[in-house]
Amino acid sequence: MKVDLGCGQITWRGVPEEKVLADIAEAGYAGAPLSAHGGRTAEQIARIWGGYGLAPAPGYFGGDFWQEDRHEEYVAQAREQARISSELGVSEIYVSAGGFNATTRSGRTRRDVAAHATPDDALPDKEFAQLVRTVDAIARATLEFGVRSCYHNHVGTFVETEDEIERLLAAVDPEVLFLGPDTGHLAWAGVDVVEFTRRHAERIKTAHLKDIDIAVRDRGRAEGWDYSTFEKNAIWTEVGHGDVDFATVFALLDRAGFAGWLIVETDVTQRETPLESAAISRDNLRALGV
Repeated sequence: MKVDLGCGQITWRGVPEEKVLADIAEAGYAGAPLSAHGGRTAEQIARIWGGYGLAPAPGYFGGDFWQEDRHEEYVAQAREQARISSELGVSEIYVSAGGFNATTRSGRTRRDVAAHATPDDALPDKEFAQLVRTVDAIARATLEFGVRSCYHNHVGTFVETEDEIERLLAAVDPEVLFLGPDTGHLAWAGVDVVEFTRRHAERIKTAHLKDIDIAVRDRGRAEGWDYSTFEKNAIWTEVGHGDVDFATVFALLDRAGFAGWLIVETDVTQRETPLESAAISRDNLRALGV
């Protein structure tokens, strides 16, 4: 399997960017997700990342895609991010809907019902249909620049559960919308990561590699924890220290001819430093031949 292995910056919350990029390079990664925040140009991003020996990896584009009045705004923003990605030679972008703090029909937010959402916490059909239209339009817009939009599932959003993910994927042409799954968020939501990968391997063009403690997940679902409580109770582990079967996932992707970026992330680490966390995940992946 031809893999470019990157590391996401999320573990370094509040740390200056220069320290983050230096740590990612020191831990042995080839790149980090690009960020065009602050109006950065592709040239500026290439210079900053290159200064640490890193390549720009696929970035992230999120929004409340069920809001009809923001449809054109989101499509225009995605088109601009795709243009920058294309100039940097990055051919994928993660696309993900929000919903963390949106009140659902149950009166709760999706953050409140992380990993134990009910049908009353889902988007109504009309809003879900708008989400589909906006994601479809975003994906078609990014393809104008040769950049594939890869849908990114996330606990605490309106595309979290297996039913929600599959409903979206079935609604958009697989030659238009691709997949950039998050292994940890799949497992946290109760999705069988191996079977999901087996089912969609041909559509997966990039992925976030996260690992979780299944025992923490099960306890939190039983006790009705919110998103933050799961994190406080150490749902996240370094890659290879949790319960996701990465060896089988990689074998399935390899069989499907995967060639692209895989991005390691540990959203919240129990280790002393983010660098230590990133290095542990890197060593564990090296042992798996990645």
